[in-house]
Amino acid sequence: MSTFVPLISSGTAGPLGVLHLPRFWQKASLEARGKLDSRYPGCGKGYDQMTLDALGLNKDATLKFIKDSRPTYPQLEAWIKKQPGVKLDKATIEKHNAGVRGYNHDDATRQGILKNNGLPDDGSVKDAVRLNDLDSWQEFHADVLK
Repeated sequence: MSTFVPLISSGTAGPLGVLHLPRFWQKASLEARGKLDSRYPGCGKGYDQMTLDALGLNKDATLKFIKDSRPTYPQLEAWIKKQPGVKLDKATIEKHNAGVRGYNHDDATRQGILKNNGLPDDGSVKDAVRLNDLDSWQEFHADVLK
């Protein structure tokens, strides 16, 4: 069975405007089917948990819905809108998105990703969104395109 490196960026938002939510959906959906590359968590403690917490979503209920219902991305957003206590107001989403955009990896993580991509650590790429993208693209290239 093939496994997949998730290629949706944490910097991507769907119609609700929530950054990282499409990537979370892709990773959780792949993991629920045993198709997520083992280097990635289906629901990790970083951006995944940050997104669930910001929206007021229960992790177990959300993962169960994804596993049992196999939703498309718009179906996941529709389900989210119906959850009790969900926080989808503009201020909450903007605060979450600012947190996603503003998160930086530690020095060792940044240096490792840049080195693996043959890029200098010259200060031009510090944010975790772009570093994670570079990391996923490099792993996809090594696994599929090389």
